[in-house]
Order: sequence, then C-alpha cells, then structure tokens
Amino acid sequence: MSTASNPDVLVIAASNGENLKLAQRFVDEAKAQGKSADLLDLTTLDLPLFTPRVKDQGIPDGVRPLHEQLMGAPRWVICAPEYNGSIPPVLTSAIAWLSVQGDDFRALFNGRPVAMASFSGGPGIELLMVLRTQLTHLGAQVVGRTLAGNQNRPPRDSSLQDLLNRLMQMTPLSL
Repeated sequence: MSTASNPDVLVIAASNGENLKLAQRFVDEAKAQGKSADLLDLTTLDLPLFTPRVKDQGIPDGVRPLHEQLMGAPRWVICAPEYNGSIPPVLTSAIAWLSVQGDDFRALFNGRPVAMASFSGGPGIELLMVLRTQLTHLGAQVVGRTLAGNQNRPPRDSSLQDLLNRLMQMTPLSL
C-alpha cells in the first residue's frame, strides 16, 4: 500500500500474523486522525538473511527501495513480535542490510521519531527493551511509551491512539 506522496507515518510489520493486524490498526487510526499512513510488511520483501558471506556477493536489489521507502516517511511505527527474548530475524536482517548499503547508514535513523508496539506470546517486554536500545544506538528518537499486547491482554484502542498521538507530536530532526 502506498500513497502518491510520502506518508506522515510508515507502519512497519515484522511478522505476518498478529503484528500485521496491529500494524493495520495503526494505519487505520492514523487515517482516522487525518494523517497519511503506509503499511510496510517486511515479510513480503525478498531480502536474503544478512550474513557477511551473502553481503560479499553484493547488496540485494530490494535494499534500495526499502531504504527509499523508509527515508520518505518522517515517522515510523514498528510492530514486531518477541522472538526468543529479542528482535525477530526479519527485522534484524533488514536493519543489517540497511546498515551496510551506504556510507552513512545512520542518516536513515538519526532524529527519526519511532514508536514501538508488540503483540507477542508473552509480555513482549524484552523485545521492546532490546529494540529501544538498538534504535537509540542508531540515533532514532524513540517514543517513551510503548504498546505491548498478547492474547490475554489485547492492545486497547485508547493505548494505540495515545502512542500514535505521542509519535505525531515529535518533530523529525533531519530528513
């Protein structure tokens, strides 16, 4: 899904299950608030798992369009499940590819407001801590509040709305 111009927010799904549904809820809420939003499902990209051996064969064709789509959105929401207490492989690999495709990979992240949300089998707290550490290391402005839900405690609309409102109040430092 894409708009004619760059969206106000890009919602990134790092799974094709509950987090894709959660990501769509963010897109719908952004539009309800009068903002433009695009959905990026990382599981649909044809990127190989990042390894130094694969990198030596060259940057995959899908990395440049991914970089351009991310650069075109001033704010991101990342919806990801917790995988073994950490970040899902599809998200880790995408970030790794993005970090080796140019001279200044941090330009993609520096000053960019990012909100984080998770629908996981457990509480998702470890994912949110690890992802916050990685994103701040890369220079992103991570929203202080996060959204974590699961089957026993589904994400509430009011929490989703509040997180999106906080994100939209943040001004990107560089684009």
